[in-house]
Amino acid sequence: MKVLSVQNIECETLGTMERLFLADGFTIDSINAQSDRLPDSIEQFAGIVLLGGPMAVYDDFSYLVEEQALVRKAIKSGIPLLGVCLGSQLIAQATGGRVYKGLKKEIGWHDVSLTLAGSSDVFRGLGSQVRVFQWHGDTYDLPPDAAVLARSEFYPQAFRVGSAIGIQFHLEVDNALIERWTQEYKAELEREDLQMDDVLPRPGDINALEQKCVQVYGNFSRLIKERQ
Repeated sequence: MKVLSVQNIECETLGTMERLFLADGFTIDSINAQSDRLPDSIEQFAGIVLLGGPMAVYDDFSYLVEEQALVRKAIKSGIPLLGVCLGSQLIAQATGGRVYKGLKKEIGWHDVSLTLAGSSDVFRGLGSQVRVFQWHGDTYDLPPDAAVLARSEFYPQAFRVGSAIGIQFHLEVDNALIERWTQEYKAELEREDLQMDDVLPRPGDINALEQKCVQVYGNFSRLIKERQ
């Protein structure tokens, strides 16, 4: 089984999910949307993951427009698709929603509440509230047919439209990725008057986040396997 991983910037990767896919017997085709051509046909892929990035959906970069077309193809074909952060925003826009700047950026560690729909879907087994890592300033109004799977105090945090699942937060990060982002996006932290302690994990955070990632990965990969 082959999975397509679409990166929008080099520093935002599959992270923990990469080894989970590989350990489960998947092969991964990883492409950079800014420099690589998206595949014309996606029927060869059992699943698709769209990853994050600092760019905005409403900037209408050509590669982001192409990714939205890929989202619509995947839903039409019933291919399980997972969008992380920017990836979730691409799904929202591609399916008739609206992406825009939020009133408050969510950066660092925050609690997210799962809906009943979320607890019976990709977040099955996680309880009603989870502590997760966030790094985003944009949010979205979802299309009418979207099922909201999770919310924070301010915004919808996860949703499903057809075979596509969008998640605003990052379950895939580890210590190395977070430290890399604090350097890559240092100017943003300064603009938001955030210190390293506001972003770096507390003892136990990374292990707990990895367990959540394993659970969500398992639920998502089950959707892939059920379709085969």
